[in-house]
Formats: sequence, structure tokens, C-alpha cells
Amino acid sequence: MNTKLSSRLGRFARFARAGAILMLSCASFGAHAQKYPEQPIRIFVPFTPGGGTDFVSRIVGAKLAELTGWQVVIENRPGAGGNLAVENAAKAAPDGYTLVMGQTDNVMLGPWLYPSLTYDTVKSLTPIAAVSVTPAAIGSAASGPIKTPQDLITKGKTADGLRWSTAGAGTLGHIIGEDFKKRTNINLLQVPYKGAAPAITDVMGGQVDLYIGTLTSLVPLIKSGKLNGVAVTTAKRSANFPDIPTLDESVAKGMDFSIWLGLFGPAGMPPAIVETLNREVNRVLQSPDVIEKLSASGVSPSGGTSKQFADFVAKEYAMYGNLVKQSGIKLD
Repeated sequence: MNTKLSSRLGRFARFARAGAILMLSCASFGAHAQKYPEQPIRIFVPFTPGGGTDFVSRIVGAKLAELTGWQVVIENRPGAGGNLAVENAAKAAPDGYTLVMGQTDNVMLGPWLYPSLTYDTVKSLTPIAAVSVTPAAIGSAASGPIKTPQDLITKGKTADGLRWSTAGAGTLGHIIGEDFKKRTNINLLQVPYKGAAPAITDVMGGQVDLYIGTLTSLVPLIKSGKLNGVAVTTAKRSANFPDIPTLDESVAKGMDFSIWLGLFGPAGMPPAIVETLNREVNRVLQSPDVIEKLSASGVSPSGGTSKQFADFVAKEYAMYGNLVKQSGIKLD
């Protein structure tokens, strides 16, 4: 046989074998995707129970289990400003069984603020579905002296200044406080916690003056009269709580921060599994009872395709990177 022809046939045989292996792998993957899920799905929550992220995650997780019959387990994994849970999820197998409820705090800010983090939001995670958006807000003890945005300025101009609690260093509450301090030139000291619940508890106990975080985490206490809703940090007032003023309209023109949540998995997840999860999460977010529960706490359901969410994440990630660079904040 001609040597060149023999060599070409040999290469063809190798390519054919490789193609057959690839087809078998695709067939196996397709069968796996069709059977998904075959075991419980874990959703990491980056903060302690009782905060806004935990609240939304449990509503979504419970409804997801109800509509699909899947086993959905919510796991609280606080630490490092919410970045620990995201980092753990990014390192998990990309099989759709380990997910994380990421939010502005960790997936947008964490990699820019913490040089030691091993994940990059765009490269290390698979965006699955946008879940919700809510205003960030400022809450103070109902029995304390801070009732209005102007009270923040008055107290912040004193020698003692203001002590503000957040769900953790590097969270959006931290960034909002630093931005507010710069805009108003007040004396404002951050006291970081490992979640919204302990941070808010110390506001009610008088250990700190105010809390900056999701409106969701404040609403039950505002309704019960234990906290005062001082302001929201979005450019427009919350449609569900129109009596709470904005900082933009009162003492800090131009401030506009909201907090969004979204479901992520590790990079490299099979597209069919991403599509399955996205479809079912959208069903959850379109459920009347879920809409009612979220809206009552100032949360707006999101939804949309995984591609739309991925495009949004990439754009926001770049924007927050610039914001962090301008602020000069670095954490470790």
C-alpha cells in the first residue's frame, strides 16, 4: 500500500475513533441531562439566616421543590463578606447539584475587593437565572434619634459621628456607606458582621446607630415598629414602601444602589442542565404566591433567560470593578 495513503487512513481511523468516543460522550451527557436531578440540589446562601438573601432563597427553594418534586436544600454558609459560599460553589463539580444564591455583594464586589479569593465571577461561575432585585436601605432603632436622612448628616457631623453595621466587610452595604461618607463628608465608621441578622440586632440594641443593607431584611422590623426606615439608596422610592425617602432626593444627589440576587453554578455546567434550572426558576418567579411574598418585602422578581443573565453579570462585573478601583478599598 502507498505509504502516504496508509498514513492518511491511519489518521482517519484515529479521527473516527475520537469522533465515536465524542458521540458516545454526548449521548451519555444527554441521557444524564434528561435524568437530572437524581439527587438533592444544594443552594448555598452566603449569609446567616434572617437576612434578605436568606429570605428570598428559602421562598424560591421551597417553591422550586413544590413545583418540580425535586429535593432542594438551602445551606447557610456565611463568611468573608459572603464570598466563602461563592468560592465553595465555584470549586464544586459542575453537575448542577451545588449552586449558590449570588448577589451584588459577593459576585460583583468580592473578587475586586479580596486579592486572596480564588474565583473570578465571569470565568469561574455559570449564571443560571436572575432571581430578584431590591433597594438597599438604611434602618435605625425606632427609639433612637435618627429618623430622617437629615438626621444622618446632623449626627454624622458631630465628633462622635455615626457607627453603621453591615452584613460584612466588602458587601454592598460597605460600598454604599463609603460612597455616602464621601458625598456628604460625614464621620461614618463601619462595623462589619457575618450577616444581616446580627448586624440589625445590634442596631435595635443601640450598639450601633444604623444598618445599611437590603430593604428586605428591614421590612418586618419596620412594620413591627422596632426599626425606622430612614431612606432607600435607589434613585426612586420603593413602589411597595413609598413613604421611605431616597438619599438622592434629600441629602446625597446622584446615589443609586440596588441589590440583586441570582442563581449561579460552577463554570462548565452542561447547557441542558442550565436550561432546565432556568426554566423551573422562571416558573417559580411567575407564581402568584411567590410574587406576593416577595413584593410584600420590597423585592421585585426578575427572571429571563440564562443568556440575558450572563450578559447582565458581565456588564455589572466590569462596572463594579471600576467602582472599587475608584474607591481604593482593598480587603484581605
